[in-house]
Amino acid sequence: MAYPLRQTGFPCRLRILEIVQKNNRLTSEVIGALAGLSATACQRRLKRLRSEGIIEADVSIVSPKAVGRPIQMLVLVTLERERSDIIDRFKKAIRSSVEVVNGFYVTGDADFVLYVTAPTMEDYEEFTRRFFYVNPDIKSFKTMVVLDRVKAGFAVPVETPSGN
Repeated sequence: MAYPLRQTGFPCRLRILEIVQKNNRLTSEVIGALAGLSATACQRRLKRLRSEGIIEADVSIVSPKAVGRPIQMLVLVTLERERSDIIDRFKKAIRSSVEVVNGFYVTGDADFVLYVTAPTMEDYEEFTRRFFYVNPDIKSFKTMVVLDRVKAGFAVPVETPSGN
């Protein structure tokens, strides 16, 4: 599989990605200076990175406790059968659930891993009844309560070519 940003000629784009993953609130002037570009050239590259889907979103990481959702869980979900229609239906349910912050379709012992938040354990129990127990496509789920969110983020390591 080709990774176009790893090809020569893209070191500025890689530097921009490193910078905005740490702080996407910097101005184009600051990002450009750090990447060795003018503000205008930086804006063009940022626009292209977004239009190509390389930058998928500009988000803020919010404290669950600060917004009244201190209960955090990782949930391993196993489907009754692995059929494309069942998988697609469950993916749609994940996307439409406000309680599910992140969802991953995975290999291994479970089919999906979900990161779920709730105001209280009672609210989480109600969510499980509504989301898992009434769904005939769910074989089982296992909840792990998060004791401490040690690291939160979405930054992907970006390696700039050596010598640039």
